[in-house]
Amino acid sequence: MNFRSLDLNLLRVFDVVMAERSLTRAAQRLSLTQPAVSNAMRRLRDAVGDDLVVRSGAGIEPTPRALALWPPVREALAQLQDTLAPGQFDPASAGSTFVLAMADATAATLVPFLVQILEREAPGVSVRVVPLTTRDPRRLLAEGTADMAVGHFPAVLADLTARAQAGDAVGFESRRLYDGQYVCVMRQGHPLAAQTLTLDAYCAARHMLVSFSGRPYGFIDEALASLGRERRVVLTVNQFFTTGRVVLESDLLTVLPRHFVPVTGIAEALVERPLPMDVPAVHVDALWPRRGGQDTALAWLRQALVRSARQAFAEPLADAP
Repeated sequence: MNFRSLDLNLLRVFDVVMAERSLTRAAQRLSLTQPAVSNAMRRLRDAVGDDLVVRSGAGIEPTPRALALWPPVREALAQLQDTLAPGQFDPASAGSTFVLAMADATAATLVPFLVQILEREAPGVSVRVVPLTTRDPRRLLAEGTADMAVGHFPAVLADLTARAQAGDAVGFESRRLYDGQYVCVMRQGHPLAAQTLTLDAYCAARHMLVSFSGRPYGFIDEALASLGRERRVVLTVNQFFTTGRVVLESDLLTVLPRHFVPVTGIAEALVERPLPMDVPAVHVDALWPRRGGQDTALAWLRQALVRSARQAFAEPLADAP
């Protein structure tokens, strides 16, 4: 590829196509026609010698070469924008699209209030929420699949802290949004619903687990293992909303965030019980890649999520330094 002859406008088109995974949506964001976007991608494909994207269903999928190119291209474009137009993000006039990775329970907590903020302050801004399928979202953030991940990432944050203390470069930043408490949930009429939930009864029951990875082992099992106990997980699912429906029709026990139970729509048919062992508080954090310049758009989104969490829990959160 002859970089000196490359039209740098093609990189802007490439960035938006990768973010949207759709030529149609990319054209809308760029105020171009779809044929113009297709032509730009063809020219870039010819320049780099790779297809970059291939059709997949109603959208497109990036090639490995495109996934490798996108992070440095996006970083370079962000730094260029910060240099030429620092502090220019105006939510009232912006037409940005943000991609957030989070679990359904987290989305149910934050997104209703986030939408209210968008309607009031940023009517041209769009948000796409994609499933969070890992407890370590650094790769999907580095690849640009999501702009920000929101969830429980204790191992990631501990690793980032250790790296920072060792003087290593840390490529990510985080912000605490809220702390969650988990409870045991069962159906009304469950044999254990009319009594105090003891550790023995809990371990003897059959359980359902929300697992992003599919592994039938989570932080509850870690807490039990520290006591020399274990439970039998007979079903794993990857969505919190699914658990409520299954529990309603079975004698399985599950563990849900306490603040999530009321939004299931079936809270009156469920019974909550405190867990019969000590479980650390579940911290929910926003995690995003650190960029060379000031990303005022992501800073605005971050504050919008903080405000959404405050509204969701109707109590002030301490400001981070």
